[in-house]
Amino acid sequence: MTKATTSEPAAPQGRTLVVKVSEELRSQIAKGRYKTGDRLPSEAQLTQEFGVSRTVVREAIASLRSDSLVEPRQGAGVFVLEPAPVERRPFHNVDLARVSSLIEMLELRTAVEGDAAGLAAIRRSPAQEEKIIEAFDAFRASAAKGMPTAEADFAFHLAVAEATNNPRFSEFLQVLGPTVIPRRAVAQNGTETVLSPADLDRLVGEHEAILIAIQDGDEDAARSAMRHHLKSSQTRYRAMLRAPR
Repeated sequence: MTKATTSEPAAPQGRTLVVKVSEELRSQIAKGRYKTGDRLPSEAQLTQEFGVSRTVVREAIASLRSDSLVEPRQGAGVFVLEPAPVERRPFHNVDLARVSSLIEMLELRTAVEGDAAGLAAIRRSPAQEEKIIEAFDAFRASAAKGMPTAEADFAFHLAVAEATNNPRFSEFLQVLGPTVIPRRAVAQNGTETVLSPADLDRLVGEHEAILIAIQDGDEDAARSAMRHHLKSSQTRYRAMLRAPR
């Protein structure tokens, strides 16, 4: 029986909204909606367009600026810069539309996140444990309502990584981003693959087992539960790879 609370799901994480807005602006720049030299819409206009706070918009713009995609000019606005030469960055050449690439990433995640769950079980603070519980509650609630669960799934894994109190684990997941959740990666038009009620129940159970082991402070059980969860995903996608085309 789970030790998780029955509180209402937590509000969407601000960091997730920042990623969402920054990725959408990157996409618009890449597709030519905003060309080199163009001024982006004002902060107020972007706030209205994306339905987010000014703080989220500012952080999203800061993310674009850090990658030299835009340049704020005092009193004039934010302008699109000439694209820099493409550099090969870690994981940015992974084609997540290919099942074989998904399996590669799941194998890597199994190795990294297995130990992350184990460390979270013995290092988590009360606040970090609460954040994991809130992420699980949000995931379970979305699944129960038949709503998309990929973002809540990613938030759960990120909360576990943060609870290791080793920032490299959460940095690793943030580099991969929420699109590494397989059912979103294999979907079309930015949506996510619809899972059957049985599959959703199984995923909720797997996440719950991870949560309970962390709450119990059981390092070995937490590591095992996370590895079982990600290895189960590997098995499902290997079956897809073998299926007749």
